[in-house]
Amino acid sequence: MAVAEMRKLNLVAMSYDRDGILNALQRTRSVEIKRHYEAEDTAELCIDGGELSEYLARTEGALSVICAEVENYNREKGVKSDALKDGFFVSYTDFISAASLKNVVDETVKSATALESGRKALISEQAKLARTIQSAEIYGELTEPFSAFCDTVHTAVRLGTLPVTALDALTADIAEQPLCCFEVLRRDGDNALIVFAFHKSVEGDKILAEAGFANCPFKENSGKYLCASLKARAEEIAERLKKTGEEIYALGENIKTLKIYCDYLGFELEKLNSSEKMRATSTTFLLEAFVPKEAEEKVAQAITSVSEAAYYEFSQPADDEVPPTLYKNNEVVKNFETITNMYSPVNSREFDPNGIMAFFYSLFLGFIMGDAGYGLVMLLGGGFIYMKKRASDSGFKRLAGVFAIGGIFAIVWGLLFNSVFGFSLPYQSVMPVVLTTGNQQMEMWHVMGIAVPAMLVISLGIGVVHLMAGYVCKAVQCMRRGQFWDGVLDGLVWTVFSVGIGLVVLGVVDEANMPKLAYIGGATAGAMLIVAMLTAGRKEKLLGKFTKGFGAAYGIINYVSDILSYARLYGLMLSGAVISWIISDYSLQFISSGNAALIILAIFLMLIGHVFNLAIGLLGAYIHDARLQYVEFYGRFYEGEGELFAPLGASHKFINLEKI
Repeated sequence: MAVAEMRKLNLVAMSYDRDGILNALQRTRSVEIKRHYEAEDTAELCIDGGELSEYLARTEGALSVICAEVENYNREKGVKSDALKDGFFVSYTDFISAASLKNVVDETVKSATALESGRKALISEQAKLARTIQSAEIYGELTEPFSAFCDTVHTAVRLGTLPVTALDALTADIAEQPLCCFEVLRRDGDNALIVFAFHKSVEGDKILAEAGFANCPFKENSGKYLCASLKARAEEIAERLKKTGEEIYALGENIKTLKIYCDYLGFELEKLNSSEKMRATSTTFLLEAFVPKEAEEKVAQAITSVSEAAYYEFSQPADDEVPPTLYKNNEVVKNFETITNMYSPVNSREFDPNGIMAFFYSLFLGFIMGDAGYGLVMLLGGGFIYMKKRASDSGFKRLAGVFAIGGIFAIVWGLLFNSVFGFSLPYQSVMPVVLTTGNQQMEMWHVMGIAVPAMLVISLGIGVVHLMAGYVCKAVQCMRRGQFWDGVLDGLVWTVFSVGIGLVVLGVVDEANMPKLAYIGGATAGAMLIVAMLTAGRKEKLLGKFTKGFGAAYGIINYVSDILSYARLYGLMLSGAVISWIISDYSLQFISSGNAALIILAIFLMLIGHVFNLAIGLLGAYIHDARLQYVEFYGRFYEGEGELFAPLGASHKFINLEKI
């Protein structure tokens, strides 16, 4: 449970060795470049990466087109392809030599881009064609050419469509016009195809416009020929689209090559962009970086393997510098680092609480779930995902690890509560009974004569222990920095105060039958409060000493409020336990009825009900558990505001580099 000690690397090397040295530093995965100070007789080393950025964007665009086509094909055929999976491992040698893939990649990108451009044009034409076919459908049985419906010297002829509902109105309008007539050639749904003829002395176009007439937009060939040719073109486009898709799918054999090359380009772009953090003379470049202390030798060897004409040294970061944070935790605790990072990463100069937080987070998660059956599902499900995910820094993998570890605690708590999917096993529960059911009664404890749920009291007691752990962390953090008395007065004093409060809680519970503990705990807490009040303003002037001491006394209100926050543990656990018991009790009644339909219903109720309860319980537990860590626990000592260590070339979108 520690943060790696960082050292500062200062490097001066020949400009022509810059690319090779950066490649070597990337291979160590132990160097984060920082902005160099403005050294005398140097200038900024800025290299424009705009062209490379555009090239990378085109390559990734082609990759996304190919992947989408392969994914669609696989979905239609019901097959799976490993090529679509990211996170596959690549050796450092293959990665750094990916420049040799340029010709293959460029040819693939060119083909994919041209095919996708052609497909977009075909899709656009297809959409227009579909609208045209829809308009021409009503003319499909017309064998006469459109040109046959033309005007004569004295007569005008109009071919077009009219709403069927307007036919009667049009008939009425021309009833008194002997020089107008029309014929319905075809009815198609809501529209009618008509030919309308009128003497040019009559305002026939006005009559048609008022009726909602739409003139025929086609001039050449016949309606039958037009529809046939349009449908033939639509089939041709569909065939060309299918063939284009097949050609894009065939490019899928290069997906892994494209992914390796894209990540390689990303690294090259990162090197170009990092140049703005460096300085340069006419022949050399200057670089500053943070390096974990244990990686000094490895980094030194990487530099000397590239160039002997390079000067470098490692030194302690200045007091005003804030090195990045690199956790040094085991694989179990690593899963919980993401929870801390959502709040704020540890800063590199403070105590790393992830190990302690991991224990309490798992303890609370198991307590809230409180069922051995749910815990087993969490352990098996979370463990399966954790083992299946190959990327060690995958957020989903780490979350699965948190739930798997929490599942172990849930099994333990479930056995203590005697609850397995809401059922009770044939043994006496170790913990007080949580809820009232048909054969048991919720256990109540009496606090100064007032009946209170026993598990609520236990939840608050767990909260006192959690707060006490926070004050211990405060003491450790201060003492690690050489601030001994700050650790004693701001940490250990409040730790002992928390012990006193815990004794008071135990003493006022009538069932514990230890009333003297309340007096001992009260005296202990009171004495520690007096010490805290007298020393709170030790670094302040006269008025400040008074206000700080008063603030320490007033802080008791916040302390009590924080303890009450742990009632959420009981509330969440109780709600889950009630739902679980109801699901199992009803299912058992259905099964015992002997009715086949009810037995089937019971099976569905058990499966769906418990899955739902587990999902909702995990969501609530995840959020409220994190809240207790962030506010109640971290509020005692945590500083945060750190930035995670991001070594050069460590970030990849598609691949994982094999460890060297």
